[in-house]
Amino acid sequence: MAMKKAELEAHRDAYHKLMSDAQSALRQGLYREALRRAVDSWPYIDGMMQYERRWEEREFKSVEAIDMVLNVAPLLFDFETLNKMEALFAEYRRIDKFASDDLADRLAQARAFMWDAHRMWHHLEQHPHVRQDELRQQLGGDQARWRSIAESWEHMGLVFRERDGASYRVLIATRLGQVVSAKCFACGAIAEAPKAMFLEQIHCSECGRTTWHTIITGNSPSTGGDKQ
Repeated sequence: MAMKKAELEAHRDAYHKLMSDAQSALRQGLYREALRRAVDSWPYIDGMMQYERRWEEREFKSVEAIDMVLNVAPLLFDFETLNKMEALFAEYRRIDKFASDDLADRLAQARAFMWDAHRMWHHLEQHPHVRQDELRQQLGGDQARWRSIAESWEHMGLVFRERDGASYRVLIATRLGQVVSAKCFACGAIAEAPKAMFLEQIHCSECGRTTWHTIITGNSPSTGGDKQ
């Protein structure tokens, strides 16, 4: 049954509220929470697009909730969320139809990117301190792709890149037993605990809420002008 204007508007509002939460989590470095909020917004995308096309005369190149998942999920090897996206496109065919981008093709590209990222992670596990400018020689493919993955993981706190001449050496940063500092998403209080504890929501001793904590990473090496 077709939804009325008020129902479509409610879907529009619910979508934008969830995506505001997702963007806030992303800025805090809470990548899995950001993905969860983005996925929670998916049932409202169809209604949001119908409303904004009809009453706001908006055209869509893509959809923010789709873009966020396609950008972040492959770097976290979150194949389940990508599978959910395929099911979303099958259920709500208008989403891909209304967007000028070929979202199904972008999903296929994201899956290929995820498997490249998985190959690179396995390589880093087997070869600690690998030189970034040697990744194409060791893994094949496009050097720019490997560099992009390394830079994204560094930004997410998953790897360190140490300057080595004209390039970097890349090493995995996720020693789960390492004691680290993290900031409560709700109140901003700083806590210290083994890194593994902050991979899920935990109780904050300051505000009493059970919520996500953002791991505070050290200063990243300068990336000025690096192309290797």
